[in-house]
Amino acid sequence: MSKQPFIPFHLPSIGEEELQEVEATLRSGWLTTGPRTVQFEKDFSAYVDSPYALALNSCTAGLHVALAALGIGKGDEVITTPLTFCSTVHTICHTGATPVLADVGADGNIDPQEIERAITPRTRAIIPVHLAGLACDMNAIWDIARRRGLCVVEDAAHAAGTKYAGRQIGAAPVGDQPGSDAIAFSFYATKNMTTGEGGMVTTASESLASRMRMLSLHGMNRDAWNRYSERGNWYYEVAEPGFKYNLTDIQSALGIHQLRKLDSFIETRTRYAEIYNRELGDLAELELPPDRAGTRHAWHLYILRLNLSHLDIERKEFISELTAKGVGTSVHFIPIPLHPHFAGLDVDGCGSRRALELYPRIVSLPLYPAMTEEQVYYTAQCVKDVVAEHKISRQVCFSEAG
Repeated sequence: MSKQPFIPFHLPSIGEEELQEVEATLRSGWLTTGPRTVQFEKDFSAYVDSPYALALNSCTAGLHVALAALGIGKGDEVITTPLTFCSTVHTICHTGATPVLADVGADGNIDPQEIERAITPRTRAIIPVHLAGLACDMNAIWDIARRRGLCVVEDAAHAAGTKYAGRQIGAAPVGDQPGSDAIAFSFYATKNMTTGEGGMVTTASESLASRMRMLSLHGMNRDAWNRYSERGNWYYEVAEPGFKYNLTDIQSALGIHQLRKLDSFIETRTRYAEIYNRELGDLAELELPPDRAGTRHAWHLYILRLNLSHLDIERKEFISELTAKGVGTSVHFIPIPLHPHFAGLDVDGCGSRRALELYPRIVSLPLYPAMTEEQVYYTAQCVKDVVAEHKISRQVCFSEAG
């Protein structure tokens, strides 16, 4: 297999439809939150089957505005995973509440049993994170929340297009089925669909949706596109201190068409993940990313796990050798307690032991629709070559074990 030009960790898939919609938006003269954002919200609401969807400038904003609208604040505790991006925990801190870490299970997602152990009389909410696009065990989490009177706000930054129990992440509960209070999505440049920067938060609650919308734009009771009253289009009222979290029409112009392509993007990601699985599945030096029957993995990330006891190099060298061969990689994520700002959050490691053990072993391979199949096979071959160069013989392994 011939050497490829460098394969970056990610490239977005932007087509003519997006370019034309952005140009039309620029020519319309309406650049900030307006008709295209309204359309994007309606389209996303229909896609996930939720009555309310609010477009925002990030998933972080979605998590924050949801917690704030639920009244989470000083004196409260919010449980989340240690294996996530820092923004998940930042949003808890920004409300004045205290983040509490509950460790991950074998799949890398938050473990419901660890959530139970972390609950105290001060606990108000749970933020599960669907790592890499694999859904958490939401039935178990909803059961805990119902029994303990807790709110659930899902961090679905990786999970646009993920399905759980046959329904989209973000869908409203049906009948007496359990569900989350709010679900926040990311449309950052590397995500399964993108608006460059941006996000969406869905909810089945009309009152929560209304309050989140108000808080997302300075706490005003009317947004900039619908500021009409008996006094004309200049009048509005600030009901409480809010934030500047709205999404622009330029970004929504991208989102409208990215959403229409999302299922085809996931089909390609799934096919590429299956290639990786076939090519790498027989190597004792590696563990494949987890999947779960009865769900649709969105395959936002392909997180390979290294069996370091079978290799004579660490993850850092593994990544360096792939880079030298022309393959970009990343790591998802540095566990929260390893960041200086959060160093005291889990002093004894009880809420992060598995996450900390997993961290040195994980490498995210490139996986996105803009790749070609040849690039996927080339990446897999490079991984196999690095493994072949650095695997420890079985005799050595058995000798050390004995």
